[in-house]
Amino acid sequence: MAFKGFFKAIKKEVTGEIGRQIDKAVNKRSGGGGGSTGEDQIMAVNMSSVEGILGLLGGGGGGSSASGLQSLINTIQNLSGGQLPTNVGNLLPGILKVAEIIGHGMGDDSPRTDQNPDGSFIDGFVKTIVGGRKIHGGKGSKKAKPINVDDNYGQSRAGIYGGTQDYKEIKSKCLSNGELFEDPEFAAEDASVYFSKNEARGFQWMRPHEITSDPQFFVSGASRFDVKQGELGDCWLLAAVANLTLNEKLFHDVVPEDNSFESDYCGVFHFRFWQYGQWVDVVIDDRLPTKYGKLVFMHSEDSNEFWSALLEKAYAKLHGSYEALKGGTTCEALEDFTGGVTEMYEVKNGPDNLFNIMMKAYERSSFMGCSIEPDPYKTEAETSEGLIRGHAYSITSIKYVDIETPRVRGKIPLLRIRNPWGNEAEWKGAWSDGSKEWEFISEDVKEDLGLTFDADGEFWMSYKDFRKYWDRLEICNLSAHGLDDEEDEGKRWVNNNFEGAWIRGATAGGCRNFLETFAANPQYIITLDSPDEDDENQKCTLLVALMQKNRRAQRKFGIDCLTIGFAIYAIPDPDSQPKPLPVRFFKYNASVARSPTFINLREVCSRFSLNPGTYVIVPSTFEPNEEGEFIIRVFTESSVQMQENDGDVGMGEVDDRVKETVDEEDEQKARVSEFFKTVAGDDNEIDWSELKEVLDIAMKREFDFPGFTRDTCRSMVALMDVDMSGKLGLDEFIQLWKSVRTWKSVFKMYDRDNSGYLSSFELRQALTSAGYSVNNNILQGLVLRYGDASGQIYFDDFIMCAVKLKAMIEIFKERQSADGSEDEKTATFTLEEWVNKTLYS
Repeated sequence: MAFKGFFKAIKKEVTGEIGRQIDKAVNKRSGGGGGSTGEDQIMAVNMSSVEGILGLLGGGGGGSSASGLQSLINTIQNLSGGQLPTNVGNLLPGILKVAEIIGHGMGDDSPRTDQNPDGSFIDGFVKTIVGGRKIHGGKGSKKAKPINVDDNYGQSRAGIYGGTQDYKEIKSKCLSNGELFEDPEFAAEDASVYFSKNEARGFQWMRPHEITSDPQFFVSGASRFDVKQGELGDCWLLAAVANLTLNEKLFHDVVPEDNSFESDYCGVFHFRFWQYGQWVDVVIDDRLPTKYGKLVFMHSEDSNEFWSALLEKAYAKLHGSYEALKGGTTCEALEDFTGGVTEMYEVKNGPDNLFNIMMKAYERSSFMGCSIEPDPYKTEAETSEGLIRGHAYSITSIKYVDIETPRVRGKIPLLRIRNPWGNEAEWKGAWSDGSKEWEFISEDVKEDLGLTFDADGEFWMSYKDFRKYWDRLEICNLSAHGLDDEEDEGKRWVNNNFEGAWIRGATAGGCRNFLETFAANPQYIITLDSPDEDDENQKCTLLVALMQKNRRAQRKFGIDCLTIGFAIYAIPDPDSQPKPLPVRFFKYNASVARSPTFINLREVCSRFSLNPGTYVIVPSTFEPNEEGEFIIRVFTESSVQMQENDGDVGMGEVDDRVKETVDEEDEQKARVSEFFKTVAGDDNEIDWSELKEVLDIAMKREFDFPGFTRDTCRSMVALMDVDMSGKLGLDEFIQLWKSVRTWKSVFKMYDRDNSGYLSSFELRQALTSAGYSVNNNILQGLVLRYGDASGQIYFDDFIMCAVKLKAMIEIFKERQSADGSEDEKTATFTLEEWVNKTLYS
């Protein structure tokens, strides 16, 4: 198809717009952080389905245009709860009309039918949009550990992002050899620029000293006016970089001060970025793509200043290529620069207290960006007011300004906004450069504001006009790590960060729709004690951000983002609740807040206002058994107590439902003694093979299973074999028999359908009933060790699991008692003791 490339280019923009509008519609419908009554209705928003259908726009075949487009309508309306969002409706008809002009079949050669001789499907599609016809809606690893950002900040990181390159080591080697560094991991070739373009692009890679005779890393320091956009469509990144220059501490966290063209120059530079809870040091050489001797991409106002161009190159290396930076959100880059938590608001439909949220964000040195919906027919179209559509701007100041006119006197809320182009493309309305409104502001106030009327892309406007003309606001809230020590302690967010994982059959329980497994998800308990100082309703602000890790790096393997979300439940009497909260808790309690949607994005973030109290946050994937790692971050205005809501490892009480009475125990003891004597022989002891014979006869009467394995029987002998003889006496056998009968009763209690196996999600409950307490970390290991590929644990594996767990706990307790240690979580072993105990257990 002639326009195949064109459709591929707009596919990404259409998908992004659909996603934003669906999220907007769902947010509006769900009310953000409102309470729940009755059953929770969980919705999954999977942008992959939309992207798949939009693949037709890229020239893909498969199906008629009518069926493909009808599927698109159905998919979008279903995701947004039945109502097609208005902006999506406004955007798609133009695209479809172009397709109609080119040829009615988007990648399809089928002839027109009598029913649609003139492409009337398009008209029907538009009528559907205008009418808002409701087609269909719907009702909707590792042990988690707290992250201390300062513990891993500034280290040279290995792994998928930083490789194994060490800046200091590389620099020392280059200086010793008298050579300039050439980065083998991000070569000076076209493939480092465009991963989807095979043809030569004609770039000439040049070092700064080849571009200018006096290259400098900084010229008069770093400023937001240093950042100029080149040919790459990464205005979102430029807006974030411009914001970054406003915070000196954070700027030098990302741009280390030891970068220089003067001191020990050898062509090597490094930058630091936050990636999933850790700071990664990215090393690059200073060869930059140019055309005709000039930089092609991001550059500074001064032709001999190169910090911004090198920063962009390091960020491109982090993501694999320059092209990977085309299209994105300012928030994504700001998170990578700060480790902060981002929020997005629809300005025109934002909350009533939006200005208060923005002012608090500014007081806490948060970074903010804004944008206007793009024109579907023209890239970066300019409005009559001088604003650029589909372009990322940064908000650099928010002030209440004293104003005095002949008629009124008071304060007016003003915002200072910057276009990263840094040119004359500025706002033309009230409070713009040189406008008459500035006549009513005193010279002292103007000086305090740093007011200038240069053609630098920066301008002021009123908050009222901001709500009128802008569509989207992005806020990146900073943790205490991103603020200077001398800044007001009362103006900081308090953050708690935890790492966790969803493991198949253990902690990947799916959303609340899957009640029987939902409780298996990791749980985090948080206690809110102090209401916000200025909150009239005495409530507590809570920002919850759930981010999945490393999914972008796995895209080349066909692995996309999981569909994720979270729910928050109030715990009325936390001291009396078990850890973790069981199925029955979630069965009879509704969530008080939750992420508005489950969606396959890197991060899901929401702001809530909750009453003081204790809550549990449950992050999950939409479907059970979807594996992945995550970070959950919680920001509050005052200090809180937060920890993983998980149990301790150890011994507990056996479930009353499987306990035997004293009479039953005596009867069993007599029968077992007689049976033992017939098998034991003259030595009055039994080894593993004789034990297998005894147990197989006894258990096959109650189970249809092939019998115990040799390894299981040997482990049972080792469990009770105090003198390490390899055999069991009568007393040892009776104790083992009692344990086996308990484990057998527990297994039968949870094997309700008599299938001969347990679901791995039932293992924790079964072990608890057997008198053993495990946490998520131990549970994940047990599931991997004793479950099969389908997450099933058969009787022999369950017995082996119970034997091993009992043995390890008893070994620990024995050594702890011998040590006389007061620390219940510590015991001391020599290497020989440890190897001996663990090998024979």
